[in-house]
Amino acid sequence: MIRRHPAIFLCSVAIFLFPFLAAAQEKSKPRARDLGVPFDGTPGPNDAITDVPGVLVGHTTLISGEGKLQVGKGPVRTGVTAVLPRGRIFDDAVFAGWYSQNGNGEMTGTTWVEESGFLVGPVMITNTHSVGVVRDAVIQWTVQHKKLSADDDWWSLPVVAETWDGWLNDINGFHVKPEDAFHSIDSAHPGAVEEGNVGGGTGMICNEFKGGIGTSSRAVKVNDANYTVGVLVQCNYGRRPNLRIAGVPVGKEIPEEAAYAGASFGGDERGSIIIVIATDAPLLSHQLKRLAHRATLGLGRTGSLSGNGSGDIFIAFSTANPGASDQNKTVNLKMLSNEKLDPIFAATVQATEEAIVNAMVAAETMTGINGHRVIALDHEKLRAVLKKYNRLNP
Repeated sequence: MIRRHPAIFLCSVAIFLFPFLAAAQEKSKPRARDLGVPFDGTPGPNDAITDVPGVLVGHTTLISGEGKLQVGKGPVRTGVTAVLPRGRIFDDAVFAGWYSQNGNGEMTGTTWVEESGFLVGPVMITNTHSVGVVRDAVIQWTVQHKKLSADDDWWSLPVVAETWDGWLNDINGFHVKPEDAFHSIDSAHPGAVEEGNVGGGTGMICNEFKGGIGTSSRAVKVNDANYTVGVLVQCNYGRRPNLRIAGVPVGKEIPEEAAYAGASFGGDERGSIIIVIATDAPLLSHQLKRLAHRATLGLGRTGSLSGNGSGDIFIAFSTANPGASDQNKTVNLKMLSNEKLDPIFAATVQATEEAIVNAMVAAETMTGINGHRVIALDHEKLRAVLKKYNRLNP
């Protein structure tokens, strides 16, 4: 969804059509596996976080203007992404855990996630300077739609995360509005997920190629039961020379037109990544925190150093144990034993790696403020490099 002019009728039509448009777009765009990039593990049917039953994803994408930066006017290259654990049911909290690999970033609400073990409502992702408006908008949407009980809606701590898009976007123009957060929730859908230059990932840069939103999933079996692990990333981190795909030094093999060339910080490790992990495996909060830790290993497979200036913040939740937050009764829970978690850990690492590569494969070259141009990862060049190292799948 690209919002250029607010219009209630057009937004209503877009919300109705969004799942179908997203599915058509994703079928027409190649993903990393389509290009022959090899990955470990077995993906779910959509190879997306939405393969976890009940999980929905929605985007609002804001693109307008070109040329010289005029604060408050543009150019605008930003947006909002929403991940809904139980769809638009907010009063049935999910067990959750979070982890900060490097904390030069923000994810609101995580102190209560840590203390309570629960995530209430969606995980929202946007740009650094729009966290506040998105956070407040989630509360407003929740109250207006009466998604919490009368006792609960007096108090809310939404989870909103960010990465910085100020190289391409008028980040100090405050272009993200409450209705953009509303739309990302209202348009959230199952099935195929838009990737690349969409939602909160619109203006993001990854390993000095165009970055953004990416997703992947893995099917796993534990104790003869089938589960799914899904990952969604908003990637905005890393230097070109460090980039590795399928173990191949792709960044060194494709060095041309790296982003930030000529900038005073051009040689620094910079940027951030937000990683959201979902599963239907019955895990409790302390186990989900362990799951969030494993995202770091998937990130490391792509060559990230998690530098001083990077905000690498991850959250994991389980849709199992519905009703676990019911305050009116004693709840019986299901839980996998710690000794059975290795397949879930492996799935998290694998899906995180693939989601990042999917984000770069889906992203398209973008020009933003002051003519800053960030190129997409060229698909044919990527295939040629993988072939050179005998890592290209037929």
